[in-house]
Amino acid sequence: MAKIGLFYGSTSGHTAKVAEAISAALGEKHEVTIINMEDISSLDDLLEYDNLILGSSTWGQGDLQNDWRDPFSEMDEADFSGKTVALFGAGDSEKHGEHFASAIGVLYNKLVERGAKVVGEVSADDYRFKSSLALKNGKFVGLAIDEINEPSKTKARIEAWARAIDDSFS
Repeated sequence: MAKIGLFYGSTSGHTAKVAEAISAALGEKHEVTIINMEDISSLDDLLEYDNLILGSSTWGQGDLQNDWRDPFSEMDEADFSGKTVALFGAGDSEKHGEHFASAIGVLYNKLVERGAKVVGEVSADDYRFKSSLALKNGKFVGLAIDEINEPSKTKARIEAWARAIDDSFS
């Protein structure tokens, strides 16, 4: 049973709700510890885990949720080699369709730069949005959720993604 640290930043509660659902979907096979980014003392809290699931809502022009601000700046000095990371994020594909779920793209770029193995890409075919920093070769670099406009798709998306990333965690 793999130990997974699931860290998330949530302002409106959507990302927190998704974090709980991901934990439940993986809970039978893995020991998942959920941590709100507002409760961590430093990036070292994340680095204690070899298996990570990181989530953030997207704000402004594709920015990370505020609780990620300081830990993200610390990532420039961190080594994520040997870490397996899956990403998820919440966004509004209609009102903010030009930056939909872009926060996970911001995390992805930094984590890859720092040596992480990122898993859990998702086809963008079932989504409607204008653009996203999380889009690479027609796929999101992680799970994108729109609880505002497509809440009926959330459960199925989480369950399919959890099955897809399950074997990636040792």
